[in-house]
Amino acid sequence: MPRSSPQAVLLVDGYNVVGLWADLRQVRDRDGLEFARRQLIEALAGYSAFHGFDAQIIFDSQYRDGGSSREVITPNLAVCYTDFGQTADTYIEKTCADFRYDMRKFQQRLIVATSDRAQQLTVVGYGAEWMSAERLQAEVEFTIRQVQQRRQKAAKKPTARFLAHALDPAAQQRLANLRLGKEP
Repeated sequence: MPRSSPQAVLLVDGYNVVGLWADLRQVRDRDGLEFARRQLIEALAGYSAFHGFDAQIIFDSQYRDGGSSREVITPNLAVCYTDFGQTADTYIEKTCADFRYDMRKFQQRLIVATSDRAQQLTVVGYGAEWMSAERLQAEVEFTIRQVQQRRQKAAKKPTARFLAHALDPAAQQRLANLRLGKEP
């Protein structure tokens, strides 16, 4: 079955988010940038899948060896490393400019997550929606809580594999008595 078109394209300024989320900043300072990147990727993998977003995390190439690359993490998430000398900001701006003339804009939203003020003004000028790094963090945390609540509800439900499980306890007792040949 073909994958349905995502409701939104989410572009995330990776190092901007790493620098603004306190837990990622701590990981970066303690364990290094690679660990902080991986933790951000893990957080956004579930978030993008839950919301059906086509998410891309964009990292500048300045902190990485090699040229531009794109790593597909899940069907809903890819990680993009820019060309040498290209910033995540210019990559995001070019993507927004291209999307402006793309027919998908009539069916999809384009959201850019960054707390860079200049970047915010630029992407909004191209018609994209803007989300701060802090708001993205709050939404990711809210989504995690929603998933946990759904799992808890699913775990509490008895498996209704048999019709008897769907009956109230009194009816179950009467059936048990009938099965054992006892009078009701």
